[in-house]
Amino acid sequence: MEEQEQKNVISKIYPESKAQKLGIEQGDKLLKINNEYIEDIIEYMFLIADEYLEIEIEKKDGVVKKYTIYKDFDEDLGIEFENPIIDQARSCKNKCMFCFIDQLPKDMRKTLYFKDDDSRLSFLQGNFITLTNMSETDIQKIIKYRISPINISIHTTDPELRVKMLSNKNAKNIYERLQRLADAGISMNGQIVLCKDVNDQANLDKTIRDLSNLYPSMQSLAIVPVGITKFREGLYPLTIFDKESSTEVIEQVEEWQNNLLEKINTRFAYLSDEFYVLANRKIPDYEDYEGFPQIENGVGLMAKFEYEIIAYLKELNIRNMENKEVSIATGKSAKAFMTRLCKEMEKKFNDLKINVFEIKNNFFGETITVAGLITGTDLIEQLSNKELGEKLVIPSCMLKSDEPIFLDDLTVEDVEKALNIKVTVTKVDGKDFVDKIIK
Repeated sequence: MEEQEQKNVISKIYPESKAQKLGIEQGDKLLKINNEYIEDIIEYMFLIADEYLEIEIEKKDGVVKKYTIYKDFDEDLGIEFENPIIDQARSCKNKCMFCFIDQLPKDMRKTLYFKDDDSRLSFLQGNFITLTNMSETDIQKIIKYRISPINISIHTTDPELRVKMLSNKNAKNIYERLQRLADAGISMNGQIVLCKDVNDQANLDKTIRDLSNLYPSMQSLAIVPVGITKFREGLYPLTIFDKESSTEVIEQVEEWQNNLLEKINTRFAYLSDEFYVLANRKIPDYEDYEGFPQIENGVGLMAKFEYEIIAYLKELNIRNMENKEVSIATGKSAKAFMTRLCKEMEKKFNDLKINVFEIKNNFFGETITVAGLITGTDLIEQLSNKELGEKLVIPSCMLKSDEPIFLDDLTVEDVEKALNIKVTVTKVDGKDFVDKIIK
């Protein structure tokens, strides 16, 4: 009982909400809803959907109060908890051959080493889970509470290969579990971390075929190349994709897209932008991503960003920027792309100069080329003594989601002091990017 109460501490009350009107306060504890204890956020969200609620709250002084609430169906109570999922997050027991966390250097902040594999985080935050660390009770709860959509790291539907890739004997029954969830009407999105000479080629064909058979419950499939840092000593030997092998993957998946578009009216399987960069191939058109179902996986991010920038530039009037000079920092994979877009901006605005700096990833190794894994240390070391203009613009993906902190624990303020320049953080959004450059 005591442990349950500690998990349900309320951290925030929204103005004008049901909770505020009842006098519920920050620091109070939610004990029960309709006489049921709340194990996690999923049960909480399920139980508060009713129009009539009886809830028990323990006030900060220890007094327990009962409230009766009449509300609209699905209307929220207006509270948040100190622990967003109420329960303790479940860690991953796999030892995947491609796991990025296993390739991190020592002595980084502890939270970076936590491997989550929690269906609740998949539902709430879009995290990908493997289904290997779930009990029968967990599967039943997903079905009972209609937890949907769920993002699932699949990698392969070949049972024995999946056991090998995840180093978990419980990994082999993936297709049976996916079929069960599909039969229950649960929506899913799949992910494949593609490893050269492991789960590619014929195995990739099998996986796409199997998963497309689960459409529309399996709504989409993202295929991303394995990321390899310089800290792989003692780990499974993997080879990064190069121009030739990336081209082969693109041609293979494009054939599937054409066939599936005709068969089920969707391309279904999408490659992350990195494959096209590695192959030096044109990114597919904006419309080809069908609403960008896997944008968080880097699938279509460039196409969407370019579309937003070009559309916004058309709305703006030509203006004189009075010799304005700014700089942006990006990774190797986006350097040519960003340079081209910045040239379009320079054409639109007179006397605007944008310097595009490619930052080599010395921290993780030069095989890591994406902007989101650039550290404050590499920014400082490579931009010192450079002519940066009036400000340095960086994308928000370089930072912790809720704090201005880089992966190496340097802050935006640390970089500003070291480079003696204002650092401006932009969303990965075309309009925001343009505004941050010209304003």
